[in-house]
Amino acid sequence: MARIGVIGAGYVGLTTAACFAHLGHEVVCADVDAGKVAALRRAEVTAHEPRLAELVADGVADGTLDFVLGNGPALTGVDFVFLCVPTPTGEDGAADLSAVDAVLAETELSDCVLVVKSTVPPGTADRIAADVRVPVVSNPEFLREGHAVDDFLRPQRIVVGGEEEPARRVVALYPNAPALVTDRASAELVKYASNCFLAMKLSYVNSLAELCEQAGADIEDVTEGMRLDERIGSAFLRPGPGWGGSCFPKDTKALLSTSDEKHVDFSLLRATIDTNERQAHRVVEKVRAAAGPLRGARIGLLGLTFKAGTDDLRDSPALAVAALLAAEGAVLTGYDPCVDHDAGPVRVTDSPLSAARNAAALVVLTEWPEFAELDWPALAAGMSRPVIVDTRNLLPADKVTESGFQLVALGR
Repeated sequence: MARIGVIGAGYVGLTTAACFAHLGHEVVCADVDAGKVAALRRAEVTAHEPRLAELVADGVADGTLDFVLGNGPALTGVDFVFLCVPTPTGEDGAADLSAVDAVLAETELSDCVLVVKSTVPPGTADRIAADVRVPVVSNPEFLREGHAVDDFLRPQRIVVGGEEEPARRVVALYPNAPALVTDRASAELVKYASNCFLAMKLSYVNSLAELCEQAGADIEDVTEGMRLDERIGSAFLRPGPGWGGSCFPKDTKALLSTSDEKHVDFSLLRATIDTNERQAHRVVEKVRAAAGPLRGARIGLLGLTFKAGTDDLRDSPALAVAALLAAEGAVLTGYDPCVDHDAGPVRVTDSPLSAARNAAALVVLTEWPEFAELDWPALAAGMSRPVIVDTRNLLPADKVTESGFQLVALGR
């Protein structure tokens, strides 16, 4: 059993702390938000993440997990300190490392291994190592929202960058999984390389869907043919309203900024970002073509979070589409299983039927599975014009059209 300090009780920090406690380690998690710390000490978890609240409650109850205000207690007598603070996009597009620097400036580390889990540009852990007197390793996280606990407890891979001995000690904390021990900069770059590659796949398939529409092809058949090639794989090959969330937007911008700083022409990544920014406009064009003039038109939105299985609205492509619709004068109502408050220009309702009532079009923006099983005749009856724009190609086309809907999909 190791004694572990975790600095930051956000999404990554809380998952890290709860899962390490579940694995039998003694964990103290620190944060600067007094209200959050107090709630977590009562085992109150607001994040919509399967099993996370249960693991926090178990850890607090059996004494393996504690939450404290300020970093001092998290650094006292521990074997490892995991740095899990946010690194948002700065004004120049680069990762904002102010939270990382602030933590290091106010803490005195001794007799421990500092593990940088925050997503930081390559070279950051090397810079930190030059300023502290303890071993420093980079250990990027690969947690998918909605699957974070499972990803932590059943990891596909563990990547640790640093000197061999402390790096192997960090690897040993985790469940058995393929492990890569490398240098710190390479470990940091693995995180960016992975997320940016997935973003490229999504931008690629969205451009491919547009081509399918012009060429008379079907994107579902095209991608099915691609999936049969084991070199390509099946993941991230569905068109959509664009990619978003807490990672892809900031990580693509940060890697592009790093490339510019190193004088590397990463035009493919720049095109990935540009393609994604255009995608919301393409969705609005489809809504306008199907519903007619948008000024004063009621438009219903199904799904507001950036993907299904989470309550996260950060950089949601659904809200990007909503903002463009609102800018053209559309009146927006929306429904999402995990959103109970108005979001930007969208008045949030309590059911799909309420979102569709008197609407000139219904737009599916998040791939919640329950949206594929709605009462289509009832939805059509309540709308002023039975039109659905399915940006996720989620809906059963036959059932929807048999109910009187005009169905508009991507890539078809």
